[in-house]
Amino acid sequence: MTDIAMIEAARVRLDGHVRRTPLLSSPFLDDIAGRRIFVKPECLQHTGSFKFRGAWSAISALSPDVRAKGVIAFSSGNHAQGVALAARMHGIPSVIIMPSDAPRIKIENTRAYGADVVLYDRLNEDRDVIGARLSQERGLTLIKPFDEPLVIAGQGTTGLEIAEQAREEGIEKADVLVPTGGGGFISGVALALNAKAPGFLVHPCEPQGFDDVTRSLASGKIERNATQGGSLCDAIVTPQPGNITFPIMSKLCGAGLVVTDDEALHAVALAFSRLKIVVEPGGAVALAAALFHGETLGETVIAVCSGGNIDPDIFRLALDRFGA
Repeated sequence: MTDIAMIEAARVRLDGHVRRTPLLSSPFLDDIAGRRIFVKPECLQHTGSFKFRGAWSAISALSPDVRAKGVIAFSSGNHAQGVALAARMHGIPSVIIMPSDAPRIKIENTRAYGADVVLYDRLNEDRDVIGARLSQERGLTLIKPFDEPLVIAGQGTTGLEIAEQAREEGIEKADVLVPTGGGGFISGVALALNAKAPGFLVHPCEPQGFDDVTRSLASGKIERNATQGGSLCDAIVTPQPGNITFPIMSKLCGAGLVVTDDEALHAVALAFSRLKIVVEPGGAVALAAALFHGETLGETVIAVCSGGNIDPDIFRLALDRFGA
């Protein structure tokens, strides 16, 4: 199980390889939300997503002989890019199994980072069967997207940065909102803040119709989503919380917040117009929750913008619809 010692060890391995993303604010966003809003833009991280942190953490912890054989991952985009770049920077091969309907920009970027991209039909093919065959043939190590302690530790370094930056801003108490799919990111952040900033409460944020974590925290047991597609927030659509991440979230996280696709798009437009950052819908759900669903939140909110790999057509839609 990931703990604060593993997160601090991951930070040492990440030092010099990961970006320390800033903590941003805007009086315009404060006015909309009716409270102080700070934004942690992990969309500015290498590959445009926090996923690079977990990928580097896991790959860098492998023994040299195992690492040299290469790694394999399943992903619709952001984890794919994080693993591909981290593997290239380590000088090792990577194979990424991606659904054929993943956003084109994410497929192209993953290939550009040097990965061997294997596309599959998510409706008619089993990615686990494909992955098992390739792993056996090539001796590859699987890097899981969220249900892996070393990945969680890497993502948790974001929480260490939030604690330090909040202290610099004089923030002693805050609600921290994190876009959540399988729970690896929020688990790492929650573990880090529980140790370094105990006055902070972390909340998962999800798109409407894909709020498995929110429902699971409310019921006390793992709940599944009915479908696996149909949201603009594709980056954080997963079947259910992870078996490793759910106990961490149950212990350390507050109630979840759920936003509509339109609210996520509105947050994309506001992030661009007020903060000058590019965020994808799934990466903007925490900001959307802070802006439009803050009734149960305190006076200070820190919203993580987790990714910026947005399809150009979706970006244009957000700007056209919300007048940015």
